[in-house]
Amino acid sequence: MSNILILDGYNLFYRARYSGMNRGEYSTIFNFFRGLRPLVEKFSPEKIYCVLEGMPKKRLEILKEYKAQRTYHNKDNFSEQRKEIIRILEQYFPIQLIKHDDFECDDIAAYLAKKYEDTHNVTIVSSDTDFIQIISENIAVYNPVKKDYMEKPEYNYVVWKALRGDASDNIPGFKGIGDKRAKALTENKYSLIEFVNSKPENLEKFKNNLELIKFHDLTEEEEETIRRYKLNDLDESGIKNEFTNMGFNSIIGKEKTWNNYINTFKLGA
Repeated sequence: MSNILILDGYNLFYRARYSGMNRGEYSTIFNFFRGLRPLVEKFSPEKIYCVLEGMPKKRLEILKEYKAQRTYHNKDNFSEQRKEIIRILEQYFPIQLIKHDDFECDDIAAYLAKKYEDTHNVTIVSSDTDFIQIISENIAVYNPVKKDYMEKPEYNYVVWKALRGDASDNIPGFKGIGDKRAKALTENKYSLIEFVNSKPENLEKFKNNLELIKFHDLTEEEEETIRRYKLNDLDESGIKNEFTNMGFNSIIGKEKTWNNYINTFKLGA
């Protein structure tokens, strides 16, 4: 089967922001496009999706404090650089940008992966461990930070995380429940039932946490309102002009280096 590559855009944009080389006002843009080539080269995909972030509408209805602890700043011009990455991808690269305004990037990436898993080998590129829940025979998750594939545990990952919570998303766990006890409860359904029913508030909190952590299934109407950006053919001269204007000489400076870079994106060639 041929390969489908799904890029967690939200995750990769932030990784480019905080890792790699400092290129001043273009640091995030440079780090993103420098890191994009080895990913595409590694997986030789037939098609590439880059999924963009929407609002976590349903999760905020369940927990208004969802991700509320995160602080954001634009001291490094990140917002503008992110827009530039999206513009360059849309105009010059054969990469399908996709987004739903009412769903997080993870939900749409998971939706795509499940859509293709019967006919393709699907690889999701992200360091977000929530994707562990959809790993299957034909769906793999590659962590670009560790440069390795994530492994799916034998226990139910969603139930485990619903018990211990997720501080990164501001999802509260249960007092006294850490990784080990959460795993033990997940592996013993009778102990799990006893625990969630031990207090009236436990059951509601557990159900809410499950909904916050698991990926949302889209209705037909929601599928129809997914936004697919215009997909263009590879534009070599357009990319080179953009990189020249931004001073990305380590990519375009030598003919061999540039040819290796641009040839990676000739999908199916």
